[in-house]
Amino acid sequence: MGKHTIAKNTICLWYDNDAEEAARFYTATFPNSTVGIIHRAPSDNPSTKAGEVITVNFTVAGIPCMGINGGPAFKHNEAFSFQIATDDQEETDRYWNAIVGNGGQESECGWCKDKWGVSWQITPRVLIEAMAAGGDEAKRAFDAMMTMQKIDVAAIEAARQGSRIH
Repeated sequence: MGKHTIAKNTICLWYDNDAEEAARFYTATFPNSTVGIIHRAPSDNPSTKAGEVITVNFTVAGIPCMGINGGPAFKHNEAFSFQIATDDQEETDRYWNAIVGNGGQESECGWCKDKWGVSWQITPRVLIEAMAAGGDEAKRAFDAMMTMQKIDVAAIEAARQGSRIH
């Protein structure tokens, strides 16, 4: 029997009973993402019956994760989020629309939640670069971001330059 590589550090996400569905959605949505080993419960336990999916190993944009079907005891919240850096408006729209359009919900400043309650920051690189620049450029970009839900790349670029898009 072959050995499987186990990452030194893996993000573990708790789901009620749909870890496999979530993993398949994430891997279909983001590049450099795959579903790995799916473990089934060897016997009945408080959250799953024998033979049901108990854990799913998957990678999201290069980050190793494991979804556990732990039952309804714990819910996701904004204290944890995935931040996905995007190159342009098209990529920003694609990820945002995939998450929100699949039963998720919009939030503020580039944040949204998927239908399982996991938070995502869909963050164009232009915003990250503006914040790193500091000073007035960062302030203008930050102030523009504070008025948005999904980030408008052109508006952030204009704010960086000190102008506005009408």
